[in-house]
Amino acid sequence: MSNARVALLVAHFLCSPIIFAHFLIAHYKLLTANCRIRRGTEADLPQVLRLIQELAAYEKAPDAVTNTLEDMRRDGFGPEPIFKFFVLEDAAAGIIGLALYYTAYSTWKGRMLYLEDLVVTEAARRGGYGRRLFEAVVAEARATGAKRMKWQVLDWNEPAIGFYQKLGANIESEWLNGNLTEAQLADFVVEVVPK
Repeated sequence: MSNARVALLVAHFLCSPIIFAHFLIAHYKLLTANCRIRRGTEADLPQVLRLIQELAAYEKAPDAVTNTLEDMRRDGFGPEPIFKFFVLEDAAAGIIGLALYYTAYSTWKGRMLYLEDLVVTEAARRGGYGRRLFEAVVAEARATGAKRMKWQVLDWNEPAIGFYQKLGANIESEWLNGNLTEAQLADFVVEVVPK
């Protein structure tokens, strides 16, 4: 391709942001055509932690992640694993999406699956990948006999709220979250210790 042709294309894209955006989306979709969803492994944890940190930055809490690779190895692959995850892997870019979940229990309904985090790296969003990861967790919930699947979404995260509503999910507003931090747990006075 001649330099004049390249200059013409660049000028055309710069003058037409919509065409340029469509070009970038199409180009990225070509790059991610070889994506697959699979169960996460211990070797995936460094990339998974990076996605978690990216999510924390997006949620305006970049310094809130105190979890470490060592913690995740112990908690996900130690003698008593407490979480599992699916990854969205691109042949060229590596892991570009994550759905981390665990089994929980509802006193009213019984076994349930709790989706802790669903994240697709920013460059790959709006390509249908979040839905594919969500579907993997729904399939896991069905396979394990879960009676319910739950997750949280920040009240200001309109794109995520819209995403879940499009999938037919109920977004509840009547429940408030309770929480004790690590420091609060340490300071909490426990008078009766079960034996």
